[in-house]
Amino acid sequence: MTGTDWAIRGTGAVASVGGTAPAVFEALCAGRTGLAPLRGFDPTRFRARHAYEIDDRPGPGVDVTGRATTWLIAAIAEALAEAGLSEDLADVPVLIGTGLRELRSAELWARKEAELTPEDLHFGTALRERFGATDTHTFSNACSASLYALALASDLLALGEAETVVVAGVDTLTESMFGLLDRVHPEPVDAVRPFDRNRRGVLMGDGAAAIVLSRADGPALARLRGVSVNCDAYHATAPDPAGITAAVRDAHDRAGIGPGAVDLLLAHGTGTLLNDEAEAVALGAVFAGVPGPLVTAVKSMTGHTSGGSGLLSLVVAVRALRTGRVPPTLGLENPVPEAAGLRFVTGGPASAELTVAQVEAFGFGGVNAVAIVRRED
Repeated sequence: MTGTDWAIRGTGAVASVGGTAPAVFEALCAGRTGLAPLRGFDPTRFRARHAYEIDDRPGPGVDVTGRATTWLIAAIAEALAEAGLSEDLADVPVLIGTGLRELRSAELWARKEAELTPEDLHFGTALRERFGATDTHTFSNACSASLYALALASDLLALGEAETVVVAGVDTLTESMFGLLDRVHPEPVDAVRPFDRNRRGVLMGDGAAAIVLSRADGPALARLRGVSVNCDAYHATAPDPAGITAAVRDAHDRAGIGPGAVDLLLAHGTGTLLNDEAEAVALGAVFAGVPGPLVTAVKSMTGHTSGGSGLLSLVVAVRALRTGRVPPTLGLENPVPEAAGLRFVTGGPASAELTVAQVEAFGFGGVNAVAIVRRED
């Protein structure tokens, strides 16, 4: 299926490296990392002692509820402002991708460190109070959740069910997920090093991103040309190169392009032992016979923002297309053999004439999502 051509009219982002989309992009281009000692909970209980947290807590070791909701609202408000739209979303669908929602708030409640009601766990409650939003939907498709939400938004526009859709993604560091990852890695992780031979695994990060997607022809930051999603169900946690390859090729078909048209690739790049090799194998197959795009992996500076990571990469891609600047992949010094043919940006930002960007997000269970974005002329 081809023919998707939706306007990306506004973007918003919050991450450990910055509080707005421009600030995040400039920090990434400067190679600034959000990696810091754990702030929100007792680090002595874990082998890993660092994460990519947003530093907005009232003090060291003090945590509060509702932080994911706060970032989500900030990112959506920024995207609406950039799009020149009012904050009245009574008639605009809002689709949110997340992996953990307000699980950190639930953890604090379970320890009797905070009050919480069931309504506080739902993003729709706060979105209705702030924006008057009545048509809100939250999706939890693991680490590809926000790009799944983007695909659903594209479907709503294609079906004529909406003229404009707000798409967002958000996740916050939780003690339970941090502990789970800490125990499955063979050795403590000190930083995210995507595609590097010396990578140890993934560390989580806080973050939110949002875009305004519209059928309108008017001014746009960039254009969404296609989104592909699949579920290969290969394994509960291990990625399948074949499933990733199929998702990428389907995204190209939907966008009406060949692999040679892609100038920039925002990789999933988690720094885990299995993901990076599988992703590199898939990309090697897709881009065989063409020079291939510039490749970067921003999790090297933001950490893995879980369900929000795909849309955060898309916001970065939009700004890269508009400025011709590509953030580097931090900590990538010795690529794995499978990635030897990929054109990674390392050492500092790259400058290039960019027209088409590919954004990837792959999750547990083989839920794969790939988006194609084109620069607005």
